[in-house]
Amino acid sequence: MKFIRSLFLMGFAMSALCSAAMAQGSATRDERYRIGFQDVIDVKVFRHPELDVRAPVNPDGRIYLYRLAKPLVAVCKTERELADDIVAAYKVSYLRDPQVTVTVAEQKSQSMAVIGAVEKPGSFFVGRELNLLQLIAMAGGPSKDAGTRVLVVRVGSNSDCKTDDDSKEQPGLMTFKIRDLQEGKENLEMRPGDVVSVLKSDIIYVYGNVKKPGPVEVREPITLTQAIASAEGYTNATDKDTVRILRQKPDSLDREEIIVNLSDIEKRKAADPYLQPNDIVALSKDNTKAILTGIGTAFKNGIPLLMSRGIPGL
Repeated sequence: MKFIRSLFLMGFAMSALCSAAMAQGSATRDERYRIGFQDVIDVKVFRHPELDVRAPVNPDGRIYLYRLAKPLVAVCKTERELADDIVAAYKVSYLRDPQVTVTVAEQKSQSMAVIGAVEKPGSFFVGRELNLLQLIAMAGGPSKDAGTRVLVVRVGSNSDCKTDDDSKEQPGLMTFKIRDLQEGKENLEMRPGDVVSVLKSDIIYVYGNVKKPGPVEVREPITLTQAIASAEGYTNATDKDTVRILRQKPDSLDREEIIVNLSDIEKRKAADPYLQPNDIVALSKDNTKAILTGIGTAFKNGIPLLMSRGIPGL
């Protein structure tokens, strides 16, 4: 058994290495990354090594540099934008034509988390482009009690900087098969703030007017009414004529909306549909984006508890 387990981990690691090698043709750093509080910045000035410095971003969002009377705002700027500001500042009083390079040496403001059935769950601060397979490998790969799927929760960056790209980013609860990741059939470019959970079993979410909203662990086929019962039943505020199932489309991050009449099911006028892994049962008037954001935010807020105690299936 240990031998088979070792082969599995070796195969996962090799898949991650291959994925990393394939990405070598592109930039290794994410030029869109915006500097945050607690980050550490390397500043190098060509032919002026006396000005080179490694500087932390202070609580006020600024950095202090040699020969400059005033600190410069660093937070929420890209490496290139900060370098341009430093060039302009040195031109004023010290250098004629400075050439400045800025690099984020330590990225401490924005993280990605890996929880669930992995060898080394935790938060990871990564200052380069990274895909899902590589991030799971950083967490030691799936553990012996891992199931077949990985869940990615995306509700937006945990940065204090808001950009146009952030407004275009759609929240999501996305599942991927571990085997498809290993075989290169699927992958996902990670974003700061993403949470990855290697699941022990499949999960279905019940959202809205139920007594205990949240994830439902699924180890065998489950119907709509069984999922609602697992959430301890619906409340009086439920519109039973328009219960929605939000289902991830095949080979897509989007979801389709399936309208179900719960009243007809209870009266046996309609069949009780079976649910699929990662379905969301919505007993609410909220739109899909609000539902995904709500579930994702609740999930992220519970990470410290998940990492300290664990939760079935996550």
